[in-house]
Amino acid sequence: MVLLNEPPRTQRGAPDWAVDGKDWPNRDFSKFFQIGRESWHLQRMGSGPAALLLHGTGASTHSWAGMFPLVAERYDTLAIDLPGHGFTSMRPGFAPSLPNVTAAVSRLLHDLDFQPEIIIGHSAGAAVALSLGHNATTRPGRIVSLNGALQPFAGAMGIIAPAMAKLVTLGGFAARALSNSAQDMGRVERLLFDTGSTPPSDYITQYATLLRCRAHVQGTLEMMANWDLTPMERICSELPMPILFLTGRNDRSVPPDTARVMARIAQHGQYICLNRVGHLAHEEAPDRVAEAIFDESQ
Repeated sequence: MVLLNEPPRTQRGAPDWAVDGKDWPNRDFSKFFQIGRESWHLQRMGSGPAALLLHGTGASTHSWAGMFPLVAERYDTLAIDLPGHGFTSMRPGFAPSLPNVTAAVSRLLHDLDFQPEIIIGHSAGAAVALSLGHNATTRPGRIVSLNGALQPFAGAMGIIAPAMAKLVTLGGFAARALSNSAQDMGRVERLLFDTGSTPPSDYITQYATLLRCRAHVQGTLEMMANWDLTPMERICSELPMPILFLTGRNDRSVPPDTARVMARIAQHGQYICLNRVGHLAHEEAPDRVAEAIFDESQ
């Protein structure tokens, strides 16, 4: 493992830390590590037992901007950009399937000597969190699934998501087309509002910055193309630790009932639904989400 001053821009269209990251949330806590052919961006703050934050598809550490310092009041908190997202690169030939992403994060945690007591995962990051919990080398004491995308898409999304994923077969052309469309801030706003959330303007600006970077868009498309949630119900049923399934009632990306179903499947599952927030609940209301997670009366 080698500590870097900034991420190497080995991928064409990758975000530039000096330009795209100049106003990045919690920038002072960012570090960059080279591990073999993988280059990672992470943020670390706080002290005490360890907590790991995992963002969803198409996001990055910026998604935890408000939550990060709240969790760090209690924990030694680590937030990472998943492979192909934000300022973390994907090595050539890497297929970002759930098992491969889980294995890559597990290697990073091993090299950092970071053993999380709690893992909080949002959307697709929740699937990674549960897979890490199922991993013999990573056994957290507790897992939080925040608007977790844990079941194969149904209905219209069952058609739309695979169709979008197939864009990856067009290679750089699709990524260029989608990143060019992000020049229109109105389109980015509509994309986020369609999740049932109304995130603050800073988050919208940061999503727009990422979506204008072809490497980030390509990483997102490849993750969609390789993602398979079929094992999640079995994994959930086998995990021995407490799992909180936290959802926003206005979530239009993942049906809120998914959390209720998965809480019933888990050995020690708990279900909480927050009113007046959607899929990006932790961006809209970080205080309320943190309160729900750390409510000691539960």
